[in-house]
Amino acid sequence: MQALLVLGYLALRASAQTWCGKNYMATSPIVPPGGLFPIPATSKDTLLALRCAPAIRPYLAEDAKTSSNDVAILIDTPVTFSQIANALPISLSHFNALAQTSLSVTVSTNGKTLVTGKVPLNASRHELPFKLSALEPRIQAYDLSCTATLESQKFDATGSLSFLPDPPADIGSVTKMDLRTGAVLARPADGKGGPFAPVFPIGFYTGFDNYLAQDPTGIPAQLKAQGLTVVHPIPTFDNLTALELVLDGLQEAGLYLMYDMRFTYMNATAVTEEVNRIKSRPNLLVWYTGDEPDGTSDPLDATLKSSNLIQSLDGGDGQGGAGYHPVSLVLNCEDYFYTQYASGADIIMQDTYMIGNNVTFSSQWGTPCTPDYGDCGCDNCKGNFQDISTRMDEFRERNFINGWELNKAVWTVPQGFGNDTYWKRFPTGQEWVVQSVVGINHGGLGVVSWDDPSTSDIQSSASTLAGSLVKMTPFILSPAATFRQITINLIDVGLWTVGKQTLVLATNTNYFATSVSLKELGLQSLQPFATQVLDTGAKLDSLRGKITLESVGSGGFIVNA
Repeated sequence: MQALLVLGYLALRASAQTWCGKNYMATSPIVPPGGLFPIPATSKDTLLALRCAPAIRPYLAEDAKTSSNDVAILIDTPVTFSQIANALPISLSHFNALAQTSLSVTVSTNGKTLVTGKVPLNASRHELPFKLSALEPRIQAYDLSCTATLESQKFDATGSLSFLPDPPADIGSVTKMDLRTGAVLARPADGKGGPFAPVFPIGFYTGFDNYLAQDPTGIPAQLKAQGLTVVHPIPTFDNLTALELVLDGLQEAGLYLMYDMRFTYMNATAVTEEVNRIKSRPNLLVWYTGDEPDGTSDPLDATLKSSNLIQSLDGGDGQGGAGYHPVSLVLNCEDYFYTQYASGADIIMQDTYMIGNNVTFSSQWGTPCTPDYGDCGCDNCKGNFQDISTRMDEFRERNFINGWELNKAVWTVPQGFGNDTYWKRFPTGQEWVVQSVVGINHGGLGVVSWDDPSTSDIQSSASTLAGSLVKMTPFILSPAATFRQITINLIDVGLWTVGKQTLVLATNTNYFATSVSLKELGLQSLQPFATQVLDTGAKLDSLRGKITLESVGSGGFIVNA
């Protein structure tokens, strides 16, 4: 199967003739690929970029009958000197008065006021609660009109609120997005009912014919025992009987499904057939369309057209409003028509594979790799773990510039393969965890690795991380959490504080042992009540007030805030 994957990968490259818009064959000229994300111009004036969105997408008819505090409009009021989306000049008596200045905000739809309230400047995801009973459930999304005033100044923004009827009989599940965090919310995957709860998806793109279909019941049970929460079967699914057996097995095991349409997402007839076949599945979590569409230079509107079609078949309006499940895709390029491809997804994944390959000279094509030329399997990479954090940070920053920070989430795809095309070795289990933790610390709300079956070392380490996420998820996916990311001497640390406790998730991207003090992380030096929840080569020395990490070691600790 590995040989088939290699041949398929090379065939994909050969059919595309370019990768990320770049020529890569020795006989091809160097031509700048274009498609670079535009850097916003700098403004001499202070700017306000008002944004608004619902706290949950979609709301359901049943949500109007509860007293949940999840029913709210989120308001962002970033003050900036960059000409980002919807940024307009704002006059302030003194820039230092930012913290003491509030806007008067009104949110309405169809001329009806939903809520008014005061929102501080530079607020992020400020919640204005409202009553869903003021609206009627419907397929068509509601257009939100958000207005903010400061003395005589007025600022406007628009948003979209999906308030769907409770799902009909042919819809087997609903996946909401909590836009306060970007997390997905779902009922239990076994289809036996239960409340919506935050889900941290951890799993693999998983071989279908060569793996899952060989034992449709036993293998899902094994994956569940490893602590994984999601399985992403790799198409093609030519044998529909085998597919049904595998999907039954995943549901029986209580595993969520990412359904992949990489080979058909641009074919409206095929997408219609597949969505109508799969949408009744109780464990369906997320649709998946383009697999590296930026690499193959798919039509720039392909992902958006596909997403709209899927949502129209999945209970939405097909015009940008939510259906009953979000749409995802993965982007491979560092900077190639990001906005166009990412516009067709609620969840954007990145697959920066930097282990075991020469990122400056292509072993496959015999050419150098530069921003304008060549393909080394990791676009514009340096060959270190910071390639992952850089990619995650760039995607998050672009979403903010585009005004998408309230609407899109980013997941990470750690490399779980090797001995393939450009990648001459497999990552170790510890390296796999480093990739995953770096992704999480830089905003990743899901970890779905390419690909399984992998090595026993990677599978064991994935199981260790999955087990730790049971205790880390209440921090990472909590709307009440405050978050900081710190890098000290290439130790990448994420800190989520909820109440009087902080989750410290640290990973050593160095290939030698090192340490970081709690004081450097802004924490108490003595932590007598610290609990370690992840250990792939890390220890907390409470007496000395430091975390010691092995070469490419990682650790998670719950400490006093």
